[in-house]
This record gives sequence, C-alpha cells and structure tokens, in this order.
Amino acid sequence: MKTTIDKAGRVVIPASVREKAGFAPGTELQVVVDEISVRLIRTAPGPRRARRGKRIVARPTARRKPVIDLDALIDEERNRWPF
Repeated sequence: MKTTIDKAGRVVIPASVREKAGFAPGTELQVVVDEISVRLIRTAPGPRRARRGKRIVARPTARRKPVIDLDALIDEERNRWPF
C-alpha cells in the first residue's frame, strides 16, 4: 500500500489501516523516527481515579481496543517481500 505527501506535508493514512489500528478523528499519535523508519504510535490516556466505597481505584479511559488479526498481519508481511 502506498501513499504520498502533499504540498502541505500531510500524509493520508488509508482507511483500512486506520480501521485496523483503531485510529479515529482526534486520536493522539506519537511520531517516532529512527534510522530506517517513521512510526506512528497511538497514545492512550492514563487511567482516571475513581472512588469505590472507601477506596480509590484506577479506571481505564481508553474507549476501545483495536481488533487485530495477527495471522493476517503475519501473512501480509510475509507476502510483502517476494523471494
């Protein structure tokens, strides 16, 4: 799958990739650059504190986890490079 950078420096993430990764409008992403790649990592907000009886407990604030089919991802990666 290929995409391009527009004149404003923006990159469009294809809908199928956004769906797999669980990216929705307003999702915060961390950009990580290393020697060979640029990665986008979804940042999840930390837990919120809530009172439960006399105790204070941590409640997750993430709305939903993305559904990831690991077998499909492995097959996709294997088929990506012809040998």
